[in-house]
Amino acid sequence: MSHSELETSSDVTDAGGVPAAAPAADPDHSRLGGFFTLPSILFVALCTIGLGFGLAYVFGVPIMGQRLLEGQYYWIFIGLFTAMAFVALPAFQGQKRFPLFDIAAAVTALGISLWFSLHAWDMVQAGWTNLPMGVVIWLLMLELARRSGGLPFLLVVFLLGLYPLVADLFPGLLMGIPYGFEQMIEAHVFRAEGMLGITTKIVAEIVLGFLVFAGVLIATGAGEFFIDLANAGFGRYRGGPAKVSIVASAFFGSLSGSIFSNIAGTGSITIPTMKKVGYPAHYAAAIEACSSTGGVVMPPVMGAIAFVMAITIGVDYATVMVAAILPSLLFYFGLILQVDAYAARKGLTGMKEAEIPNAGKVLLRGWPFLLVLIFLVWGLLYMRWEYYAPWYASGLMILLSFLRPETRMTPRRLFQTLRQIGLLVTQTAAIILPIAFVVSALTITGVTGSVTSGLVALGGGNIYLIILFGVLACFIMGMAGLAIVAYIFLAVTLAPAIINVGGLNTIAVHFFIVYYAMLSVITPPVGAAAFLAATIAGARPMQTSFTAMRLGVVIYFVPLFFLFQPALVLQGDLTPLIYVLPSIIAGIILLSGGLEGYLLGVGSVRPWLRLPLAAAGFAFSFPGLITTLAGGAASAVLVFLIWGDARKRRPPDETATGYTASSEEIS
Repeated sequence: MSHSELETSSDVTDAGGVPAAAPAADPDHSRLGGFFTLPSILFVALCTIGLGFGLAYVFGVPIMGQRLLEGQYYWIFIGLFTAMAFVALPAFQGQKRFPLFDIAAAVTALGISLWFSLHAWDMVQAGWTNLPMGVVIWLLMLELARRSGGLPFLLVVFLLGLYPLVADLFPGLLMGIPYGFEQMIEAHVFRAEGMLGITTKIVAEIVLGFLVFAGVLIATGAGEFFIDLANAGFGRYRGGPAKVSIVASAFFGSLSGSIFSNIAGTGSITIPTMKKVGYPAHYAAAIEACSSTGGVVMPPVMGAIAFVMAITIGVDYATVMVAAILPSLLFYFGLILQVDAYAARKGLTGMKEAEIPNAGKVLLRGWPFLLVLIFLVWGLLYMRWEYYAPWYASGLMILLSFLRPETRMTPRRLFQTLRQIGLLVTQTAAIILPIAFVVSALTITGVTGSVTSGLVALGGGNIYLIILFGVLACFIMGMAGLAIVAYIFLAVTLAPAIINVGGLNTIAVHFFIVYYAMLSVITPPVGAAAFLAATIAGARPMQTSFTAMRLGVVIYFVPLFFLFQPALVLQGDLTPLIYVLPSIIAGIILLSGGLEGYLLGVGSVRPWLRLPLAAAGFAFSFPGLITTLAGGAASAVLVFLIWGDARKRRPPDETATGYTASSEEIS
């Protein structure tokens, strides 16, 4: 995670934190400055033009008497939002000025892209190219990769992008068809394998509407609403602020689709509140990092990676969204249990009654947000509107905003909303567009097939060894770059190997890759999400990362579960859910009790019983008959021992009256 991205990640949330108030002079800490500075006005103007072309293309509206060709629109989109990226994303941390290079880069990117747009038909039909201009676009995209993802991301994009030049020099499964520099640039920039292919389609066509929807919600106060709603529901219970953080981050992360934006937005409010009621700084930061990480695979919106998966597998987005429901709920269930157990063991209380907002007033104020979310889910699942749905939902939200003076789309708020949308789209485009070079390099060299066969050979045809190699590959690639880069590579190399050898469900395999590639953001030694949360909390980054790893333990093993039991991603025969789901839920309860030292409804767990209880809980939850029976038997013995020990340590007056867990404890 680069400094520039960390700096601009707050863009996504600060403007939505207090939408009813007058904006500050520098509302999102980007280098755009105040709302009506020249850079901000230019940024919003380019965004408005880009969204106009996006609407025209998606809905097939003619421009100057004819509909836009795919290549024409893609190059217009690339030009506009690349130029905006050089305006909004600073080259270095803290850079507020606009050096000549940034101005020249923005103008050059826009000019070349518009020129390419005029020749889009010739590119497709006659193989039109322009090597000097292609090299310039390639270099500008590499700089964009550095600003958006940092040096590690740049190295991944640059080195993998150059792979075709030396593909024949690698041994074994890494050997591919070599290409000269000119042919490589041609494929990267001018062909469907590269910038005119899947990556641009994702951000310019499929994700665009959802980013617009997220921007409209954020600018009209959705972030504040979800935090208030979570406070009203969970704030009063023990460790309430931690539960508020989890619930709010789940909703907000699903809307924004960004782990880091989620942390910067909700974390700036929830982390200080958690520390105030007694959670240590590293623990509060770890809670926010975990809950924000899970948000990007939380329906209904999720992150861009979900759309990549839908296209890669060849299914509609609704299928991916439905498949994500149970794993997400299981993850958040385990996370809430752990923070509750910690609060119970440490005697932490909830928020003061005076600090808790009234649920009725919160719902009365925020019902338009809930209505729009319901409308979006209805459009995705029932109407099958796909990427039309968020555009309709955005229009509905704008109409509903006129019901309240605080959210009404005045000219100023409309400007704020367009600026917010522009920042979301620009940051997403800056991350995804350079990945085209990776996709192109893997495609034109044919290395994907050789890696697949090589993994099968390396594992000796043993599905468990192939999965082990897959887990390691996901972690390594997730740490080296971004999760979406890791997924794109492994979806075309690892996924076929697992599916062919094990005969496993396709959607389950792809979700397995997504989850393990995503885990690098909370896992040492990189743990970028945990490090960002630690910065906000004033905690030690590595301690926060290890704590986040423990709190997010469910997300580490659930992918293995649905890999072997696809019913957990709602695929195939759902009958096994009758007995598998209860055992997993019970296992997560036991596992959480062992990890945190407090078993829900029973009491504190002695240190020497914690590890056995966690191990028994894991075995009980694993979807296999032998492991479930063995884990269940061991768990029963351990729970009896813990119950007896807790009863001995309980005060006599409680023992005499047959003490049971109070409603406050069960919270």
